[in-house]
Amino acid sequence: MPGNICSSWTTSLLHILYFGLLHAKLTGVLDDCFCDIESIDAFNNFKLYPLIRKLTEKDFFRYYRVNLKRPCPFWAEDGQCSIKDCHVEPCPESRIPVGIKSGNYNKYSKVVNTELGDLSDCEQAQNLGAINSTLSNQSKEAFEDWTRHDDAQDHFCELDDDTAPDTEYVDLIFNPERYTGYKGPSAWRVWNSIYEENCFKPRSVYRPLNPLTPSRGDDDGEGFYNWLEGLCLEKRVFYRLISGLHTSINIHLCADYLLDEGWGKELWGPNVQEFRRRFDPAEAKGEGTRRLKNLYFLYLIELRALSKVAPYFERAFVNLYTGNIREDLTTKELLLRIFNETRAFPMHFDEKSMFAGHKIEAKILKEEFRLHFKNISRIMDCVGCSKCRLWGKLQTQGLGTALKILFSEKEIKNLPENSPSKGFQLTRQEIVALLNGFSRLSTSIKELHNFRTLLDEHR
Repeated sequence: MPGNICSSWTTSLLHILYFGLLHAKLTGVLDDCFCDIESIDAFNNFKLYPLIRKLTEKDFFRYYRVNLKRPCPFWAEDGQCSIKDCHVEPCPESRIPVGIKSGNYNKYSKVVNTELGDLSDCEQAQNLGAINSTLSNQSKEAFEDWTRHDDAQDHFCELDDDTAPDTEYVDLIFNPERYTGYKGPSAWRVWNSIYEENCFKPRSVYRPLNPLTPSRGDDDGEGFYNWLEGLCLEKRVFYRLISGLHTSINIHLCADYLLDEGWGKELWGPNVQEFRRRFDPAEAKGEGTRRLKNLYFLYLIELRALSKVAPYFERAFVNLYTGNIREDLTTKELLLRIFNETRAFPMHFDEKSMFAGHKIEAKILKEEFRLHFKNISRIMDCVGCSKCRLWGKLQTQGLGTALKILFSEKEIKNLPENSPSKGFQLTRQEIVALLNGFSRLSTSIKELHNFRTLLDEHR
């Protein structure tokens, strides 16, 4: 017994020391930019996070149109996730109130509020990976009107998925990103394909802690990071963006984890042990700190994109249309307030340092960059869990939209004030993905602060 007590005490002490080390290393200036982590924490947690969270609760941003049934284009399907309720679980049509007469779009928000207020039984069906995608006929007609409005205003180009019969609207609030139990070889295969085949990495360079490659013994990843530092800025940035996205997703799963499933009632909350497994400097062999820094780097990239795209939305004729005029005005006012906050941030990433070499070489590199990222977005159709696929596709599209914005600075500057521009357009799906994707990053940084607090309490 004394030996067990001593062992337990020693383990606890080691966790304290390791996470003290994590706190010490996760500070200061980030690589490839001139911003420090402490400034991002203060800016995000106290200024931006409350606003972006409120924005994503608005009708315009809570519905995402997506096709979750597209086949994986790269390898044979190994079946959808067999975990409980990992498939789409629609609510019975009888539970959806009629609400309003067909075609009265100006009362659409009332329909949505009525429908969503009466779905308590449906919410209970959303254990782990279940997705509620059912909408009433009135809601579907309102969404069609949104599309007609977009076409009439010539603001957005049409997404390929909009024409597919399996494309549907999903309520993001009723389908939160959380732990689903989807893991193991199927999940590893997706991320392995992303890192190994789309991050400009040769097969001869081994990525640290890759579960699908032979163990390298005590290799601390020195060879991998020597290779990474030898890359040009653009390719190094690409890897850090993907790593940051992966980190953010992992934090969401740790922060909204199924802690207890007893007596028919589920308890969700932060799982400190799971967070340690993924980010503890001991268990992750020093990778945890690098991963978290890449999250901050990705945050800066998307923050910069928001500040750059503000002129697109500031034009008076650009509306976030749902059919409810008062709600639409409030939503746009909140969005513009967020843009003002992003532009006031003093330490933005300087995207002009990218693709700044010889014009022909820069053009080729930019096209490589675009094609690699496009490939990654297609890999998201290989995710076996429907809820994981939903949020993976959304966040990938959000990052893709951010990159599109950063690469379109000249077109955005030349936008006409009182008429649409054919040089730069954003679809509704891109707008919804951009803001929800950034909201996920903002939430990750806020949750990281919460995990630090929990770890301090466990000391």
